[in-house]
Amino acid sequence: MRVLVNLLVAVGMLVVVPAGLRLIRDPAVAFARRCWPFGAVAGAVSLWLPRGTVATSLATVYAVAAAVLCAYALSRPVRPRREWPTEAAVLTALISPAIAASALIAERAGYHLFGFELGILTLTVAHFHFAGFAAALIAGLQSRLTPGRAADAAALTVPAGTLLVLLGYFTAEAVELAGALMLTAGMWTVGWLTWRYARTAPDRLTALLLGCSAVVLVASMALAVSWALGEATGLPHPSLAWMAATHGVANALGFAVCAMVGRHRAGAYLGSEEGTS
Repeated sequence: MRVLVNLLVAVGMLVVVPAGLRLIRDPAVAFARRCWPFGAVAGAVSLWLPRGTVATSLATVYAVAAAVLCAYALSRPVRPRREWPTEAAVLTALISPAIAASALIAERAGYHLFGFELGILTLTVAHFHFAGFAAALIAGLQSRLTPGRAADAAALTVPAGTLLVLLGYFTAEAVELAGALMLTAGMWTVGWLTWRYARTAPDRLTALLLGCSAVVLVASMALAVSWALGEATGLPHPSLAWMAATHGVANALGFAVCAMVGRHRAGAYLGSEEGTS
């Protein structure tokens, strides 16, 4: 399982986050965009080294790049009230790599951060690249592409569900289950809106990518709920290794990569190079 999770995290660092940053057409994000490859490469290399000083140092370089993203998030101007759902999702996306970075540094140092097992910290790194960064950014972008109550609800429930899942790590499995249910509701809404949006795609490949990202969410989030339900109630549920091979791969490749590439091909961006939003 460790090799697979490392590969998925590397995809998140090297492909998904930079692709997502290119979807934000704001001149102020340019510095963070230029810094990211250095941190991403360092973070990806750290995954494959033995735990210790070198791996921890490389993970720290990744954390610096994540901190630059946080600084950009804090520098974004206050949006009009009608844009708050979109902005909540975008800010969640921009802050998520920093949470991943804290878990990565601890895991690479062999430190049980907040008492968590090292394997759980590794999964946390993956979670906040895909359920955190990718899911929140796509939800925020979709609320701009297909404005309405459903899109706004998704832009709010995806970040809220992600944060509830995180809170559940520290409190109770029932809280984690509530977060999984909320996140699933938000992501299924994003999938439905994406499916409708795909029908307006400029070409078949773009429509296929967007449609794939929408369909994959149905199965991948159902798996997430089944696992959280089993953890909370003791009912039979997939193992973490099975979840990584199914839910993890589906969310990383079927959802995140297809969604990012599809939106690039469709010319669907947040804001513009002139700084409008």
